[in-house]
Amino acid sequence: MQSQNLRRMIRRLPLAGMLLATTLAMAESVSAPDYDFKLQEVWIVMPDGVRLAADLYVPGTLNNANEKFPVLLEYDPYRKDDSRAGRYALYAYLAKRGYIVARVDIRGTGRSEGRLIPYEYSDQELDDGEVIIDWLSKLERSNGNVGMFGISWSGFNSIQLAARNPPALKAIVAVDATEDLYQDDSHSMDGIIHFDDWEMLQDLYNMLPAAPDYVFDDAYYANRFETEPWLLTWKKQQRDGPFWDRESARGKLQQIRIPSMHVGGWYDGYRDSLPRMLQNVRAPVKAIIGPWSHTWPSDPYPEPGFEWRHEVVRWFDHWLKGRDTGIMDEPALAVYVRNWHPPGPYLEFAPGRWRYEDGWPIERIKPQTFYPQANHGLSKKPAANAQHLLGYFASNGVEAGGPVMWWGDVAHDQRPADAYSLVYDSEPLAADMEILGLPRALLQVAADAARANWFVRLSDVAPDGTVTMVTGAGFNGTHRNSARAPEDIIPGELFPIDIEMHFTSWVFPKGHRIRIAISNAQWPMHWPTPYRMTTTLQLGGRDGSHVLLPVVPPGKERVPDFLPVVENDELTGYESLHVATASGWGELETVERNLQNGDATATAGNSVGTRYPWGTEYFRNRIEHRTSDKHPEKTSISGSHELEIQLEGRVLLFQGKTSVSSDLKNFYFEYSRRLSENGTLLREKSWSETIPRDYQ
Repeated sequence: MQSQNLRRMIRRLPLAGMLLATTLAMAESVSAPDYDFKLQEVWIVMPDGVRLAADLYVPGTLNNANEKFPVLLEYDPYRKDDSRAGRYALYAYLAKRGYIVARVDIRGTGRSEGRLIPYEYSDQELDDGEVIIDWLSKLERSNGNVGMFGISWSGFNSIQLAARNPPALKAIVAVDATEDLYQDDSHSMDGIIHFDDWEMLQDLYNMLPAAPDYVFDDAYYANRFETEPWLLTWKKQQRDGPFWDRESARGKLQQIRIPSMHVGGWYDGYRDSLPRMLQNVRAPVKAIIGPWSHTWPSDPYPEPGFEWRHEVVRWFDHWLKGRDTGIMDEPALAVYVRNWHPPGPYLEFAPGRWRYEDGWPIERIKPQTFYPQANHGLSKKPAANAQHLLGYFASNGVEAGGPVMWWGDVAHDQRPADAYSLVYDSEPLAADMEILGLPRALLQVAADAARANWFVRLSDVAPDGTVTMVTGAGFNGTHRNSARAPEDIIPGELFPIDIEMHFTSWVFPKGHRIRIAISNAQWPMHWPTPYRMTTTLQLGGRDGSHVLLPVVPPGKERVPDFLPVVENDELTGYESLHVATASGWGELETVERNLQNGDATATAGNSVGTRYPWGTEYFRNRIEHRTSDKHPEKTSISGSHELEIQLEGRVLLFQGKTSVSSDLKNFYFEYSRRLSENGTLLREKSWSETIPRDYQ
């Protein structure tokens, strides 16, 4: 009745009525939540006989029993049974709108059979993925069209499999994901080795058998418990090359023939892929980047989010159902323009506004050049010739990013880090200035040691002196000619480096200053180089050290009409438990410095409890980072991760302990796994290996 009355009103209105009619027709062309659905557990048999476990959320089980639907696949190692509650709201939303949703455990993980894959995105994993896509396209209720989607690992997989162009895969949606496995992933960001909490956590979960039975037999020990830790595999690959090329879509974007939507967040470390996708993929591509961190836009931190699932349905309706939802008539990029906010570490709401852009690159954006000055100013005028020296403090940089920030999350006030950096400030701005893109720092540098890293941070200095980091990036000096064939730095020799900072949006308000800070450490996010040293920054002339900022001129803006988040469906039997903990996930709790000997220690920890239909699980971890300003070669990290699972008549304890230390030439890796039941140790295995520092 309301719809009929609205149409009667529209007929009486000329132009406004036509526009509203178009909007109504578009809204009605998007799949509505008209379907019931049922969860089914199935096995997908691989060519070698190994069975992969899958959950299928099948719509139309009570009516429309003969209707066929597209299939949407999420494919990752994150244990579909244990994480079922966390995905239920998303899967229910899609299933109600006429999609079969498939969640598949990767070989050797969760409930799936077979030996654990040797590392992420291996040939085995992606070969299996192609078989899964073909199998799903032939389901009795499938219309033959398959889409892939997911966040993080499953987003990566969507991109990697799209680069293979399997016939039944018709479109993908990748959230917080990247195609560059060397420079962007969590193992060696910016070409610099990184030891991440997630890496250690994943090695713990890799040894878990399938829930809810947790069977310990010979196959379990051989295929999971005894397998080499992924962290050890990754850290042997410290330079770019074949290992990272193996299945990376990097360099293959023009080969992708599958339409793709990419969703990122300004506080997530994987955001750089969005402009590359828009610029290089020849198939239809769209991108959305908002203010959130590594999370779904419908459950964001920080706010604001939006009902991104509606956009996903519009996208898949177009490509998998052949419905004209209007999504391809809209501009290719929706961007949340960030306004200034004070520094973190917490930010509940990121101020800003949404805007459409036609794609990437944006023609009206013109880089503006800023030159560091001899007086530590930052000006559009070339600087006089000068050299600025910087002493190396390996413990510097905690405020710019902790161990899991990946150049994302909300950074602390930068003043403590800036105190040990070369800092250059502009005059107070006479008007607001917006940037959007990847700022670049082109520097002339030297070092009196064979190994040195450089870090550049772009910040906003408020009139009260607080400093909010906008973006930044690091550069391994031994990669100045090639990340595949590193070379020692020649002490005292000046050379150019080009540091492309990570994708960002920001409006510097009138009266604020632009700050560039340059340092040689960003611990504990990046492992420090081993030699004490002094570095040099050369200023002077138009070809001297300078920074390019992608400035957006003011103009008329088009605004996306995103919907607010709707209420979620919830799955009963799963519950998050309150557990007292000193900090959130991966956040640094304490940083202590010994002013006498230059030693520094940073600690982090977390506790999480979850109730499942079959029992209760408690996760605990503790991580300690150590370095020394006087002996930067003596850097270390130790991590303890454990999972206690309380079942009827059984208490299982899975433990993983990691220790990595370094000296001038090597990393020393120690890892142990322990499995206990009801207090009795069932199995223990340890790994110990010396790994040469490969220009790190």
